[in-house]
Amino acid sequence: MKFYFAPLEGITGHVYRNVHHEMFGGIDKYFTPFVSPTSNHSFKSREKRDVLPENNVGIPVVPQILTNHADEFLYTADRLVEYGYREINLNLGCPSGTVVSKGRGSGFLARPEELERFLDEIYDKMQVPVSIKTRLGKDSPEEFRELIKIFNRYPVYELTIHPRIRSDYYKNKPDWDMFEEALAASTNPVCYNGDINSLEDYERFLERFPTVERMMIGRGLIANPALVRELTTGERVSWQEVMTFADRLCKAYREIMPDNPVLFKMKEVWAYMSANHPEAGKLWKKIKKTRKLSEYEREIQKWE
Repeated sequence: MKFYFAPLEGITGHVYRNVHHEMFGGIDKYFTPFVSPTSNHSFKSREKRDVLPENNVGIPVVPQILTNHADEFLYTADRLVEYGYREINLNLGCPSGTVVSKGRGSGFLARPEELERFLDEIYDKMQVPVSIKTRLGKDSPEEFRELIKIFNRYPVYELTIHPRIRSDYYKNKPDWDMFEEALAASTNPVCYNGDINSLEDYERFLERFPTVERMMIGRGLIANPALVRELTTGERVSWQEVMTFADRLCKAYREIMPDNPVLFKMKEVWAYMSANHPEAGKLWKKIKKTRKLSEYEREIQKWE
């Protein structure tokens, strides 16, 4: 099984990737939070920092683009290729209201004719492989029966399927019946994404889908940064590893941003990790109440 780290806006940027890769490894590809091209084709400074080669040395990174304009995709992809990237990912999964209202992310799935014209142009002109991350549809899982026909017309490097529709966001159970149908119908390599949070989840998935060789994990890996190790060796994350990871991450953030943003970042990460370890849940209750980074650090010291 190849394991990919799904992007999560605000968390899995280059700082997080570097600390995770150095401490745990085991990830075949880290996908960046999406780059959203502007109308004048420029990068936002934050997005540019995240994909700069010097901020991702030695890490297997795939940049992701969010747009519904082929010219914007191609311009941005060309800049990324100049940086040395050899795979570009198209985001057709984001369920955010502001994204969907503009017909991007999972909102693009509701415009199959436009999507096909878009794919015609990018696959005709791209010189490196383009993979796609998608949901089953915007409003109904049945939409995927037509969408897979569209995807099959192109040499999609990998088709990552998150078997939910847009209105599910991250609630409800992934639709494994429709995923099974999609897996059988796809002529391109398929990667699974959705609710793999434990060894039990992984084993249940493999029992039903033994031929799947690619898996993308997001929230489960943030909750348990050693999850891939646990899935492959059975070795669970220790409390000391959790604390060491949090300490390294905090120090890395402090090198590039002021205290208040660092505190916000650490609270985001602990909100996920709190569900994975009994001690983490207890500590999270204390962390939530902190208002300054110094208060956060004092609480951390009590638990080390």
